[in-house]
This record gives sequence, C-alpha cells and structure tokens, in this order.
Amino acid sequence: LLTSGTADAKENAARVLRNLAANNDKNKVTIAEAGAIPPLVNLLTSGTAVAKVYAAAALWNLTANNDQNEVAIAEAGAIPPLVHLLTSGTADAKVYAAGVLWDLAANNDKNKVTIAEAGAILPLVNLITSGTTIAKKQAAGALRNLSKIGNLSDQIATAKRDAGVD
Repeated sequence: LLTSGTADAKENAARVLRNLAANNDKNKVTIAEAGAIPPLVNLLTSGTAVAKVYAAAALWNLTANNDQNEVAIAEAGAIPPLVHLLTSGTADAKVYAAGVLWDLAANNDKNKVTIAEAGAILPLVNLITSGTTIAKKQAAGALRNLSKIGNLSDQIATAKRDAGVD
C-alpha cells in the first residue's frame, strides 16, 4: 500500500506503521526487514501533506533506540527530504522531521555531517524561534547532537547568532 495504493491508502499505511513502531522494538525490526523504510522515505517527497506527517512520524518511531534503523533511514536518502520538511511541512511534519534528525544525529558522526550538509542547521535554529513548543524541543535536541562535532558547533553558533537566538 505504501507504494501502489491510493493517496488515502498510503496515508493509512504510514499511520499504521507509525503506530506499530511506537515503543515496540520487535515491530521496528520487522518493519525494516519488510522493506518499509524506502517507501516511507519516498512519501516524504511524493505523499500528500498528511502522508508526509505520518511517514515522518513512522520514521521517528523507527529510529528510537534502534541504531540499525537509523543507518538504514539515512542510507535510504531520508535526510534531504526531512530537512525540506523543516521549512515546507505542516507544523506536525516539522515536529516529526526534527525528531528524526535528532535521533539520526545521536550517535552517528556520518549522519551529523550529512544533516549539516543538507542544510538543516538554519531551519532547526529557525524552529527554535518560530516553531511550536514541541518543535522547539525537537530542534534543540537535534542541534545539541549536531554540536558534538566541533565545526558543526561553530556553524550552529553562527546561525543562532544571526537569528538572534541565545
């Protein structure tokens, strides 16, 4: 359904995967092994606004405490569309996109560099100033993880200063 269903079917499939992956380590592995990550990543760019929210939420749940899924999601090309959602998505999409980026940057230096190279720093800083309360928390977490690499810390400090953020 994620690849060949109607728009509604894709939204519902992504929503169900989001729910199945929430706080269930076995389901996270099963979903990834079933090949759902690439179609979820595809929905980040080709889905409806609702599908983008559910796809980002499903990816966020899949990354929670699962290093293998973090790698698989990054390798599936999720980082550029997630960064794009930080500026173009709905308020909910921004929250989930920032959450996925927070997790992807947690313990993986390659992901940190890829996230920064995709242009995430300024949109994350902007979320701190203009996002919802939850988006601000997610963006701050992502920036904290990104700042653990020296040159990224400098880029973050510059972006925050330019945006007037303390």
